[in-house]
Amino acid sequence: MPGVRAGRRPGSGGAVRVLPREPPVLRRAAVRRGDGRAARQRHGPRPEAQAPRGLERAPHAGLPGLGADHRQELAPVSGRARDQGVTVDDYGAAALTQTTVDAEFRRRLEADPDGPFVRCGSGWLTFAELDDRTDRLAAGFSRLGIGPGDMVATLLPNCVETVEIMLAAAKAGVVQVPLNYYLKGDFLTYQLNDCGASVLVTDEGGYDAARGLLGATRIRHTVLVDEPQAGTLPYGELLSGRGRAEHASAPGDLLAIMYTSGTTAAAKGCMLGSGYYVAVGRAYGLRGWVVPGDRMFTGFPMFHTSGQMVAFMSALVNDATISIAPEFHASTFIAEAAADGATMLVGVGPMAHMLLAQPPGPGDAAHRFRLAVWVPLGEPEQRAFEERFGTPVMSEGYGQTECVPITNSAPGGFRDRATSGLVSPLLEVRIVDDADDEVPLGEAGEIVVRPKVPNAMYAGYWNKPEITTETWRNLWHHTGDHGRMDANGCLTFVDRKKDVLRRRGENVSALALENTIRRHPAVKDVAVSGVPAAVGDEEIKASIVLEEGAELTPEGFFEFLRWEVPYFAVPRYVDVRAELPVNALSRVMKHVLRDEGVTGAMWDLPGLGLVASRHDRRPEGASA
Repeated sequence: MPGVRAGRRPGSGGAVRVLPREPPVLRRAAVRRGDGRAARQRHGPRPEAQAPRGLERAPHAGLPGLGADHRQELAPVSGRARDQGVTVDDYGAAALTQTTVDAEFRRRLEADPDGPFVRCGSGWLTFAELDDRTDRLAAGFSRLGIGPGDMVATLLPNCVETVEIMLAAAKAGVVQVPLNYYLKGDFLTYQLNDCGASVLVTDEGGYDAARGLLGATRIRHTVLVDEPQAGTLPYGELLSGRGRAEHASAPGDLLAIMYTSGTTAAAKGCMLGSGYYVAVGRAYGLRGWVVPGDRMFTGFPMFHTSGQMVAFMSALVNDATISIAPEFHASTFIAEAAADGATMLVGVGPMAHMLLAQPPGPGDAAHRFRLAVWVPLGEPEQRAFEERFGTPVMSEGYGQTECVPITNSAPGGFRDRATSGLVSPLLEVRIVDDADDEVPLGEAGEIVVRPKVPNAMYAGYWNKPEITTETWRNLWHHTGDHGRMDANGCLTFVDRKKDVLRRRGENVSALALENTIRRHPAVKDVAVSGVPAAVGDEEIKASIVLEEGAELTPEGFFEFLRWEVPYFAVPRYVDVRAELPVNALSRVMKHVLRDEGVTGAMWDLPGLGLVASRHDRRPEGASA
């Protein structure tokens, strides 16, 4: 195919300074500042016995979800709580988040040591087996010189090792840094350097992506969970010794750093405490999404908050078991879940779209699913899934790595499927304007959040105290998202205030992608924007201005990007143009590019047969 004529812009780099691990002073600044009366005035009256038109009330199925050691602490649940979703005041139970991941695991271990708990593509691991393996792994970390506060990065697909590393880290006081398995190039180098990890646990595919850049990081030991290669350690060697983790953990201890895309090229590492992990699981139990005895089947990636906290922690703290799909395959997902004896499905909305696109068959009803959680998912698709698979769907939910869930609704309670649900009982939420003044009910503004109890949110951004302070201005965490609150207390997500794209369930930093594209020798300038996708989220459009006299072909541009950015960040559409629209301050007007949408003159890379695969890794020996 003919190219486009129009040279070289170097990338930028630099050393990253790793600051001490102490969380910012702000981490607990807003914990006890909730004003329940103001919140009730702001959110309007509670629903009356008759739900408003368009809303629905299902028979209440109870609100289980706490370990037996907590049940005696709880007061009876009021009728209001049953309908609207319980609040912390109903329970008087700030202690719900005053425990740790390892304490919750010990509670389950003592109650049922030989009971199966988790699997991922192989046999079930019992609590006793998992306890032994994670003790051995913690001892293995110690032999590598890794102790409390030290970082272990992981670059892994869904596998049982991700669970073992999480629990071993909780036992040993180590900080796990689960990186998106599909990172490569500058994206991966930056995050490895920013967290300062000295150990990387990965597999053959991850090692192929990381091998050429490890010399520019602080990684001293690379551990492979599959076949070892020269210069690496086998995962089994870490499990070869014996030992018992003796670290005394606290709810505020840092357990993980998870990176989230922002409006700058540098992704932000969210500092997540052990108590926050527990709080997320508690929040879903309080609303009845997960109940004791559930067997969860999930396609969530375990390097995400969704996999580690929404899925795994919900199962751990709510007396459930969990089966993790190694990969999501729409053609086999329902059958695999049914064969596992699953009672609930958990995933993102696009997964439900793909399941509905499969040919109907007798297996659609051959299961015992109690509930399917697909967030987000439109109401027509919810109804279609319920009708076809005979399973109730919950899709009201909103959150981010920093605080999850911000909202959801109870399966047996008051709900409005057209919204994102009710505010979490552990959080307080307001909708504000640019001056941080609260907007009138029903008007759109920025969603801001703060905790009602300790450990209900993140502890700040790693190495970025200034961004932490700015995000927490006026003692509210500013989400960067727009939403509106209605008189029933339901939040509706409107759009993203910040320059972050959402594609295939992943956040993509526009600026980070632009910086990578600018490194192509033919590119003078670029702006990336989102355009509506046929199914869920957005497609990415790259609007490019070429260097004078330079040439660019679709094949050459695609070949450059497939080795430099994650598969989900490769733009679908490429718009080669003479100039970018700018305002009087020379800032690119991205709203103009978004409004232009897609035209026939643009390159549609998949339409040309240029499709990025999640398995693309730079061939060994190829130049970076």
